[in-house]
Amino acid sequence: MLKTLLFSVLFLSAVGFFIYSVLNFLKFLKIGKPEYRLNNIGQRIANTLKIAIFQAKLFRQKFAGFLHIIIFWGFLSLLIVVIEGFIEGFVHGFSFSFLGKFYSVITFTQDFFGLLVLVTVIFSLFRRYIGTPKRLQVESSSRLDASIILVMISFVMITMLGANAERILLGNSAGFRPVSGFIADNILTTPSNTLYEVFFWGHNIIVLAFLNYLPYSKHFHVLSSVVNTFLSNYKIDTKNVIKPIMVEDKTDEANPKKRLIDFMSDEVPQLGARDIEDLSWKNILDGYTCTECGRCTEVCPANSTGKLLNPKNIVKQVRKRTMDKGPLVVKKIEADPILEKALVHDYISQEELWACTTCAACVEECPVMIDHLSTIIELRRNLNMMESAFPNEVATVQRNLENNESPWAFPADMRNDWIEEFVNENNGETNLKKLSTEGTAENLDVVFWVGCAGAFDNRYKTVTKSFAGILNKAGIKFGVLGSEERCTGDTARRLGNEFAAVEQFIKPNIETFKQYNIKKIVTMCPHCFHSLKNEYPQFGAELEVKHHTEFIDELISSGKIATQKEAKSKFTYHDSCYLGRYNEVYEAPRKAINNISDSGITEMKRSKSKGFCCGAGGGRMFMEETEGKRVNEERTEEALSTGADVIASACPFCMTMLTDGIKAKEKTEEVKVKDIAEIIWENIKE
Repeated sequence: MLKTLLFSVLFLSAVGFFIYSVLNFLKFLKIGKPEYRLNNIGQRIANTLKIAIFQAKLFRQKFAGFLHIIIFWGFLSLLIVVIEGFIEGFVHGFSFSFLGKFYSVITFTQDFFGLLVLVTVIFSLFRRYIGTPKRLQVESSSRLDASIILVMISFVMITMLGANAERILLGNSAGFRPVSGFIADNILTTPSNTLYEVFFWGHNIIVLAFLNYLPYSKHFHVLSSVVNTFLSNYKIDTKNVIKPIMVEDKTDEANPKKRLIDFMSDEVPQLGARDIEDLSWKNILDGYTCTECGRCTEVCPANSTGKLLNPKNIVKQVRKRTMDKGPLVVKKIEADPILEKALVHDYISQEELWACTTCAACVEECPVMIDHLSTIIELRRNLNMMESAFPNEVATVQRNLENNESPWAFPADMRNDWIEEFVNENNGETNLKKLSTEGTAENLDVVFWVGCAGAFDNRYKTVTKSFAGILNKAGIKFGVLGSEERCTGDTARRLGNEFAAVEQFIKPNIETFKQYNIKKIVTMCPHCFHSLKNEYPQFGAELEVKHHTEFIDELISSGKIATQKEAKSKFTYHDSCYLGRYNEVYEAPRKAINNISDSGITEMKRSKSKGFCCGAGGGRMFMEETEGKRVNEERTEEALSTGADVIASACPFCMTMLTDGIKAKEKTEEVKVKDIAEIIWENIKE
């Protein structure tokens, strides 16, 4: 009776404190902005099963994934032990032995996973202090936190196996327990009720202590990762789409709704995120879900080349700021030095934020579905639109965007130059139509969105003309906007200038599409491709958008163009982040090369979803690198290591960065950088 009473006090106190901690945590989440994440429940359940339960993303690193899944599945399989132990605390001598033969399956599984988890935990502790991978090398407080968790897990296993061994010695055990039996025969050997009670109480106390330690530890992800995965927008929304700024629509007070901000009339006190209350509750949940495994850091091109940015730290600082400020907000304390600080500058520096290339490698790699990019973009919005705190080069880019409708310092009428050159080179015999004279896109097969680089950059203009030549050869009737085309706003959006992106580019471009009845677009630039296809619909555009590598693949597959083999060159291919990770277009560019090369592609070590950024995304194309090694040189070295003499690309930014990298390595005579369109055009059959 006394045991039951003591256990009841222990259990109810521990569970009560845990509920208190979770309720506090939920209050912290409410500090953030609302965001709806309960659509498409079926897909969310599928995501949770695949990623959270079956740990699919962890196996992107096979050895670490193997270690983690042992601990994870071990814990899941041992839940029944925990439940059995809790019930025994209330009902003396209770067990699930009434399940008969199935109980032997349970007990064997418990023994097997108990030993396996114990060995794995000991090895994981070893990795934390000796031979530690770079991504796990953290400050001492985080290492101590991880060590406490691992030690607690090991004691949970030891006390479980010890209690089971004593049950066997005392003659109170049912089921098949080979590991516990071995311990009983060779280690404990003597039955002892006292020792059994020590193991029983030790096991339950540690389990309950572990449960209550989690909300105050980075290992809260044990509880939140499944929830975070369920609430992620993986396969629900297109990946890495920047959300537009929304405001309350007060026209119907009874049914308030959200609508797109009207920058010209709405008064909004804060644009972007200065502090945690400006982020969404999901961004805050991301902070609490971070395991600090360092996978995001390991793949970050900025961090890998010596920049200050660490994606893990961005998310970690969101959690730290929430833990610092959250209790004050919940308790409605209005005077405290902590409240005078902000997430930007005091926890995260602007240098970190501007180093991001928005390549999304961090998002792709994260095993618990954290979206680092949405937080970074919101913080950039604050820096840009509220503080005008950005590098000098960004100021130059924004002046160009304002004056020339392009990040480049060229007037809009120069967008017509390549058109005149192309028409003249083909003696006027082309299927190209200028929409300003054609009047509508209704009689055209597709509109060719050239993009700023395709119109202004001398090197990339050759790609523009190559692709136009392919369209011409295939008999495709295509239109161009010429000087009526303007930047899609991708650069402005990624730099945090939502105002310029929406008002100067997105809205006017959509009006142009409506004016000419443009429905189908093909573009060479992955940044334009992603914006037009995935982000313009936020503002009412209805477009079918394809990347030129997809279009080329369709032309070859349908027999509209034919290619000849090119036996001289050895190819490697660089995956554009915005084409690959953002839109999962991996095979079309490769199929194009395989059509003209018997030897195919020699892949770089980091390719496809693991591809390494060229360093130009997120507006970095127009900023200097003043810290560490240049990202493009890191990628160029990897390309050169394949022994290829042609580095194929499918993005104007990537071409520029790789070409500069080749120049820096003094390999311009031996190695060429070519776009897929150029490679196909050079090998097209007459």
